[in-house]
Amino acid sequence: MPSKTPLFQSGIPSFDVILGGGIPARQSFIVTGTPGSGKTVLCSQVAFAAAARGLPVVVATVTSEPHDKLMEALSGFAFFQPEVLGETFFLISAYSALKRGAKEARELLLQTVRERGAAMLFIDGLRSIRDLWQDEARLREFLYELGIGLAASNCIGLFTTEYPLDRLMALPEATTVDGILSLSVQPHGSRRVRRVEVVKLRGRPHLSGEHTMLMRESGVEFIPRLEAVPLEVRDEPPTLKRLGFGLPEMDALMNGGIPELSTTMLAGSMGIGKTLVAMHFAAAGARQGQKALYVSFFDAPAMLRARALRVGLDVAPLLDDGRLTLRHLPPMELEADAIVRDLLEQVDALGVQRLVLDGLTELELSILDPARRRTFLAALAMQLRMRGVTSLFTREVSKIVGTELDFNDAPVASLGENLLLLRYVELHGQMHRLLSVLKMRDSEYTADLREFQINNTGLKVLAPLRSAMGLLTGQARPLGTTIGGVGE
Repeated sequence: MPSKTPLFQSGIPSFDVILGGGIPARQSFIVTGTPGSGKTVLCSQVAFAAAARGLPVVVATVTSEPHDKLMEALSGFAFFQPEVLGETFFLISAYSALKRGAKEARELLLQTVRERGAAMLFIDGLRSIRDLWQDEARLREFLYELGIGLAASNCIGLFTTEYPLDRLMALPEATTVDGILSLSVQPHGSRRVRRVEVVKLRGRPHLSGEHTMLMRESGVEFIPRLEAVPLEVRDEPPTLKRLGFGLPEMDALMNGGIPELSTTMLAGSMGIGKTLVAMHFAAAGARQGQKALYVSFFDAPAMLRARALRVGLDVAPLLDDGRLTLRHLPPMELEADAIVRDLLEQVDALGVQRLVLDGLTELELSILDPARRRTFLAALAMQLRMRGVTSLFTREVSKIVGTELDFNDAPVASLGENLLLLRYVELHGQMHRLLSVLKMRDSEYTADLREFQINNTGLKVLAPLRSAMGLLTGQARPLGTTIGGVGE
């Protein structure tokens, strides 16, 4: 049963999602992480957001550094609002009181909270207090009684400390607060990525595990892990509608096209024509009035338009009236959660019904933790289906010719409800393109191998092949008839 504890809105919507709606009222949190992980920026952003809403906030520093230094460091972020300073955002130094003792420091902080009617107290630097006192029992008592006083004043507490999570969990501070938030900066090859995790949250459900954290000019931004986001699954019977490619011979192989709301993998060798086939799928939907989105990791929109036009596919009218949208995502150190968050936002904004993602391998590699890849892609498929989207993903296979095509144990298997294969075959010293439907879940299809040709007049699927053995091995053996006009 959901908790009825009132929630304090952080002012960062993505943060509130991870917290299960917001920061529980009257509770105290430790935000921990190594230097540079973003603790002060995050807590300051929450403080400024509250002050901008008219909620008084007290920010207490615990070192001898002047307040101007902190404000100068924060002034480069968009959330910094100097007009609230001294109005609803109050800075105090607790350094002198801390040197006198725990009681004096506690009384200063609670008195200031009461006088200002503060909804939030932010103490930046619990480790400095520990280092100053060198007394665990005193620090434990200080935090415990401070938490009681804040709760009595209907005030939340955010306290930062610089300990790594495993070190903090062995300290008494971990047991005296209601919640613990861990920020980390983790190496991945030549990169370093930011992560956030709600380690402890008393009496509230939240999104467990690590989530992506970004540091922007606007401040801190979080992206919940895709597979952790709750999704309301609709129990509906499968639709019988088919969505075609606008290529009659190809659509006939699938009894009219791929099933609506399904996910399809279009696999093929480099240069075989995956992009052109996928563009036909998007354009066919757009011509029928369905909003189509084509996302490419490789080509900018101008290049995609030019490539389509060279084979007689003019998508300009579809782009002009908004039925088709082309988007380029250069794979430059992008993270999968950020890619998919932006993708789903665009799907929602445009009302997309057909989606093409050209470059599934690039998306898969952007999932930095290999153990996540299967569940991440399965969650993506579910998110798209629940939005009423029929999706097509292209994936390059490593061999130009050959038989190694087994996705059963691969993370991408969850996106392969339907599997279409494009492959080269060599016959009499010439390369030919083949198309085949390898799989269609719960649907009838024709398993014929079809040769297809790409030239300036378009993409054409030819008659069924009866002319050679060993076609999918890439080394065909002629039986006496012809492929592409080539016989014995």
